[in-house]
Amino acid sequence: MQNDPTKESPESLINWSEDSPRGGKAVLNRILKENATVPLFFAQTLIASLRDVGYNHTTSALCEHVDNAIEAGATEVRIFFRQAGTKGGYEIDVAVFDNGRGMPPNILKVATAFGGSMNYNHRDGIGRFGMGMKTAALSLSPVMELFSWQEREAFYSMTLDVEAIGKDRANLAQLPDPTLHTELPDEIAQLFTKPMSWPKDRSEQDLFSTEAELYDEISSHGTIVYMPACDRLSYAKARTLVEHAVAEMSRVYRRFISSGLRLYVNNRRVEAFDPTYSMSDARHTRLLDCEVRHSRLILSRSINIKVQEKDGSDEAPITVKIFRLPIEEWSSLPRKVQNSDLRIFNTLTVSILRNNRELFAGPMPALTTRHSVTSWYRIQIDFPGVLDEAFGVASNKQGVRMKEYVLEAIKKEIGGEISQLNEDIKRFQAQKASQSVAAKPSDSEQRAGDVDHFQAKPIGPELTPDESAQLDANLLGLAVTLRRDGETDEQAFARVKSSIYLIDTKHDEYWPFYHVEHKFGRVILTINTAHAFFEKLYKPLKELSSKVSSDDGETADLGGDGSDMTPIVALELLLLSLARSQSVLVARDGDVSRVFDQLRREWSETYRIQLTA
Repeated sequence: MQNDPTKESPESLINWSEDSPRGGKAVLNRILKENATVPLFFAQTLIASLRDVGYNHTTSALCEHVDNAIEAGATEVRIFFRQAGTKGGYEIDVAVFDNGRGMPPNILKVATAFGGSMNYNHRDGIGRFGMGMKTAALSLSPVMELFSWQEREAFYSMTLDVEAIGKDRANLAQLPDPTLHTELPDEIAQLFTKPMSWPKDRSEQDLFSTEAELYDEISSHGTIVYMPACDRLSYAKARTLVEHAVAEMSRVYRRFISSGLRLYVNNRRVEAFDPTYSMSDARHTRLLDCEVRHSRLILSRSINIKVQEKDGSDEAPITVKIFRLPIEEWSSLPRKVQNSDLRIFNTLTVSILRNNRELFAGPMPALTTRHSVTSWYRIQIDFPGVLDEAFGVASNKQGVRMKEYVLEAIKKEIGGEISQLNEDIKRFQAQKASQSVAAKPSDSEQRAGDVDHFQAKPIGPELTPDESAQLDANLLGLAVTLRRDGETDEQAFARVKSSIYLIDTKHDEYWPFYHVEHKFGRVILTINTAHAFFEKLYKPLKELSSKVSSDDGETADLGGDGSDMTPIVALELLLLSLARSQSVLVARDGDVSRVFDQLRREWSETYRIQLTA
């Protein structure tokens, strides 16, 4: 006979894990037995659950404390990662100090409570809900020690201890009154006076104070959030935590740093990093040794966005700016400068800021494209806090989840400029990739000309002296139209006169992938850099050919046949042989020109579809 589930005791239905908060289980048992008043929140389990609120990484959690410091009017913020122990068993304490206005004891107690805030749902600042400081601290450590003061040698402290609260058997967990200290505990005071384990070079660390002068130099107001023995960090070593925090915070708080905020991580001052490259005092300007040091603003537009998608909703303005990086000057910089110093290719295409604090930086193909050209421009979006719901901002500020109507409104306003920008950058990249050495025929042009006397049929008839003189005049005009970057008219003429075969480029979305002309005894092959053939085949082979030379100047054997012919030369010879054959056949019968032209267009479109559809 089966047990009747309605006869089971309520306690028997509790199925908690062994490591669950014992105090919480005791409270639940008592409530079920005594039918006592049920609290809206079970403090013992809630505080343990909030440890998993979901920050992207350690730095994003620490940003909550920097946000609070800025809100409190701080001009200096210091973040410490103190590492102790041996490899494989490091223990890391984390702390955040600011010289903001501090909190009196009664406000400090309120601030320690979850939801306790003096600015609840106030949207003009950075924070809103009074949750960030606690959830951020406990997401890293099971203990948060909070110190705040508004006069010298009067440090008030509060502590949140997940384990201690979990053991509390009271139905209503209450916070004690703040504790007064005339000095900071030694383990905290040493953060200001002792070097951190990283950076190892002590000259890189600008210590806050000496031990003897600490209480003279520390401000008469401020706050410290201390998180000892952190057990949920993104990285195991202080060095990695420091480097990640610097990289992220230099960008997230770039406007505040530029406005005078002194931000330190392990005693090393953080410089502003601007992913749009438009700020005059950002890090990249110091690292560049060239005349052009800033991007160019090509669009700045205010767009009204509905607070809610429904009809009749209030609207608020956002500002969208597009910056074009100086690709003409920066594309020739060493790769190390582009990657490590400027970070051009770090995919931070779109930067979204709320009240001057960055919430998102990364790729956004819905606004741009997935093509590599996006590395050479930036979109910056500024929005006010009243649009938090429209931009999908969560309480922990982990990025944005823009509503579709917001995205569509932005695309409608800037889509044309983005399309034009993509094409302009593609055109420049294609031209640069297709460039040959000035005043010198390419390897394929040279080889095709050298062996042309072996061909069974000549391209054209022998010329008389008068015809040769007239040809020079014509070639001079042709050379001007085919002049390469860096060539003078005289150099272009000398090259064109010495070459039977000439390769040129053109960027045209509506052109076939190649074009052939036979003029003045020259076979001219024009390659369309806007066609998928160029992007998918020609350009990769061209880039490969630039890597085949070894340090001693010899050429690698990419063809596998013992020769020094590279794949790009073989491809260009394939097209030049087609161009020559067409020139010979057209010279015999002019009517076949129309057939060749039709074949070229049909072939090109078929090839485009096969490469891209």
